[in-house]
Amino acid sequence: MGKIKRNGHLPQIKENNPLTVATSQSDDNIPVDHKETRHESGRQSNKKGSHKRCLWCRLFCHWCTLPLRTEQNPLPSSPSFCERFKFAFLCPPHGRVGGFLFLFVLFFTWWGVLIAVTDKDALPGGNLFSLLILFISCWIGGYLMTLIRLPALLGMLVTGIVVNNIPQISFGRDTNHAWSANIRQIALTVILIRAGLGLDPKALRRLSFVVLRLAFSPCLVEMLTIGIAAHFVLEFPWTWGFMLGFVLAAVSPGVVVPCLLSLQQRGYGVDKGIPTLIIAAASIDDVLAITGFGLVLGLTFTHDNVVWSLFKGPVEAMVGLSYGLVMGITLWYIPHKSSNHLVLFRSSLLVGLALLAILLSIYLEWSGAGPLGCLSLAFVAALKWRKEVHPDDKHPIDDVVGVLWMIFQPLLFGLIGAAVDISVIEVTTIARGIYTLCIGLAFRMVVSFLVVLHTKLILKERLFVVIAWIPKATVQAAIGGLALDQAIMRKDNGIQNAEEIKYGEQYGRPHARATDNVVYSDKGSNSSGFLYWCFR
Repeated sequence: MGKIKRNGHLPQIKENNPLTVATSQSDDNIPVDHKETRHESGRQSNKKGSHKRCLWCRLFCHWCTLPLRTEQNPLPSSPSFCERFKFAFLCPPHGRVGGFLFLFVLFFTWWGVLIAVTDKDALPGGNLFSLLILFISCWIGGYLMTLIRLPALLGMLVTGIVVNNIPQISFGRDTNHAWSANIRQIALTVILIRAGLGLDPKALRRLSFVVLRLAFSPCLVEMLTIGIAAHFVLEFPWTWGFMLGFVLAAVSPGVVVPCLLSLQQRGYGVDKGIPTLIIAAASIDDVLAITGFGLVLGLTFTHDNVVWSLFKGPVEAMVGLSYGLVMGITLWYIPHKSSNHLVLFRSSLLVGLALLAILLSIYLEWSGAGPLGCLSLAFVAALKWRKEVHPDDKHPIDDVVGVLWMIFQPLLFGLIGAAVDISVIEVTTIARGIYTLCIGLAFRMVVSFLVVLHTKLILKERLFVVIAWIPKATVQAAIGGLALDQAIMRKDNGIQNAEEIKYGEQYGRPHARATDNVVYSDKGSNSSGFLYWCFR
């Protein structure tokens, strides 16, 4: 046989092949419906085969993962420690293990994003990397502290001290000073927004006189006592001494408010309005201390006419109140309540206007106007917002501000602790600082007891108020370093102020300020147990 061409002779061969012809003729004789049925049955058989294979894979994975799944291995009614420990690591991730796994994934996700955006700044030794490490470690430290029923802020503060003083780590020293100062300002803004939203106008009207006495008397007495003690014990000038007095006179809402809300949810003291009384008075106490601090700060660093400096304080207060009133009423109508994303728009505008009040007052050197404007803004805005929800329900804006505080709280207290350099701490400075604090605290407790003496409260409840008026930390951490920041800014502008830097470091630097936070936070946390005993 000769060579057969593929394109020429092959079709002819197929046509003349008897088998091929018979097959084609038989296919032509089969009806069309029967052909489609045969092809369909073939496809179904292939699907059944693949379905069986998928079913076997699913069964295999099911039986392999069966010991690791929570729904197949529930906890018994009275589990032992080993059973609880085993259950914590079952899938899907849940409980504390799930939380730490989430934190782990969150850390590496945002670290990767920061590296992609900022390059070296997010690598070890960079500013953003230090902030990220500080945030994660302080969050974990605060969480561990809550397990032993102590305030989370104490764990965050201690964690910040530890990570800065371990050799070859020192994350706090890699943090930019301007970033640290701005984070403190944002944290102060969030604190004031929470305080303003938490003020109850009905309780203020009903307990107005007691609230004002409790807010003003202990704060002012402690401020005067610490100012005088700081002048003679710490050898501060009078203005710096009273500025320190205002810093230390503020009650910590981060310690007091959560404890009182927990008692309020359990029904303790609600009939006499004790939680509302203390929360409202604490908010006004913070405003008074922050406003007074801003006024004295302006007198210290502004060398203008003395008469104008004296009048500048009340003018700043009026400007702050006017700003809060006008912008708060504006938030009643902008954005409109029919907006699709009302909570998002209101929250962003509220935080933006509050930050504008704080930062603009610093830029204009009117430090007393910012805090008061921020708090009055939140209070006025909440007057109308509360009418849109049920009286027993929490407004969604509170949750948004709570999330912001959850973010900035570890950074705030972590930065305060990370600025502590144990190697330069002087024992005599700590001893004199604690002595000054104890003097002010003793006078504050006596005045607090006298304020509620002629009320309907019984002895236990009066002691409750006295103990609840001890904790300090949040506001001190937020404003404690502002005087030093102001002195450093003046130095950067070419002003010779070595003495201001010296005094700012003495009480603004953590070996005085962190001592205050540790002492007062520990006292406040230990007093929480006594608070519960008072209402047993």
